[in-house]
Amino acid sequence: MDVVLVIGRALFALIFVASGINHITKAEHMTGYAQFKKVPAAKASVILSGVLFLLAAASLILGVYADLGALVLAVLLVVMAVMFHNFWTQTDPQQKQMEQIAFFKNISMAGGALVMFAALAAQTEGARVVGPMMTNALFHK
Repeated sequence: MDVVLVIGRALFALIFVASGINHITKAEHMTGYAQFKKVPAAKASVILSGVLFLLAAASLILGVYADLGALVLAVLLVVMAVMFHNFWTQTDPQQKQMEQIAFFKNISMAGGALVMFAALAAQTEGARVVGPMMTNALFHK
């Protein structure tokens, strides 16, 4: 079962690897959207979020302070959902629906990251809830 748990962590983290790479390699394009959404220090925020996505994803995949990685992802996802997918401000019904879908996608992934955080923080040497790890949890129950 350990192999399945590691694969599950990797599959969950895969979207954040891709997103982190995109934030860094397509920073100019994403900066324009961040400016449109009135993100302060837009370019730096885009690059910082890309780096955080990559580090948090690597943390989950490798099992190095994975609880911290999961918590970072949860926080980023909630902040980005509120800042970028504020469907409640949209007047066009089609745009509102698209933003609402993106908002709840981010919120649901944040929920998954929080569940993973809780499981990782509760994990002890004898009971591996989410598979083998390279380090113990940073946060303990």
